[in-house]
Amino acid sequence: DVVLDRSTGLYIRIYRQAHGEEPQLNIADLEKPVTAEVAPVIVFFHGGSFAHSSANSAIYDALCRRLVGICKAVVVSVNYRRAPENRYPCAYDDGWAALKWVSSRSWLQSKDSKVHIYLAGDSSGGNIVHHVALRAVESDIEVLGNILLNPMFGGLERTDSETRLDGKYFVTTRDRDWYWRAYLPEGEDRDHPACNPFGPKGKSLEGIKFPKSLVVVASLDLTQDWQLAYAKGLEKAGQVVKLLYLEQATIGFYLLPNNNHF
Repeated sequence: DVVLDRSTGLYIRIYRQAHGEEPQLNIADLEKPVTAEVAPVIVFFHGGSFAHSSANSAIYDALCRRLVGICKAVVVSVNYRRAPENRYPCAYDDGWAALKWVSSRSWLQSKDSKVHIYLAGDSSGGNIVHHVALRAVESDIEVLGNILLNPMFGGLERTDSETRLDGKYFVTTRDRDWYWRAYLPEGEDRDHPACNPFGPKGKSLEGIKFPKSLVVVASLDLTQDWQLAYAKGLEKAGQVVKLLYLEQATIGFYLLPNNNHF
């Protein structure tokens, strides 16, 4: 674990491949330069609807370890501040701070002297991916791609999937509404751009170089209509997006052991 800001408690957890029977890596080992021609670095934002879970949660620790093995990547998991104590835009600020830190580490550079960064996250973490990527577009930090797993988006309108799947698979609309009230600025509704990026108050992505995106949607997730609308919004804005729609999958399917979808 590396503390980035003692005043806010922001820290990151770094994962990278060990070789053979190496003992547990210490910080000096972690900061040895990567040796691959191209070494992807995944900045990961955990889920928890902005209000719970952490980079230290067992399910996310296990997921990040799997990502290292499967993707042959360095994974940097961000322990961002949570609501309701820390409302919008704290999670985005922490994500941005982590991205800037990663981009400035010479030991994460591939042979071409660049840090090959991807943003990934699930639930609220997927939402953070979008908003941190927006900040990156306005800076000189290049993000090569976004991976959004069951991303947490919403809006004032009640969609078909919210009505049809309410309370059936772990999640209720009442829960979702509370989480948004806990995170959004006081007095704001669910059409705030943090919640509904392509809604009436959202920012257009037309004509900008937004990272290509993979949006993963589970057919039994009650917020799927908002996730599908997000993918459609990217496409409409001329951005590169791939939609992966998984039948008979629930929210958090990628956290389950022995999961063939992973």
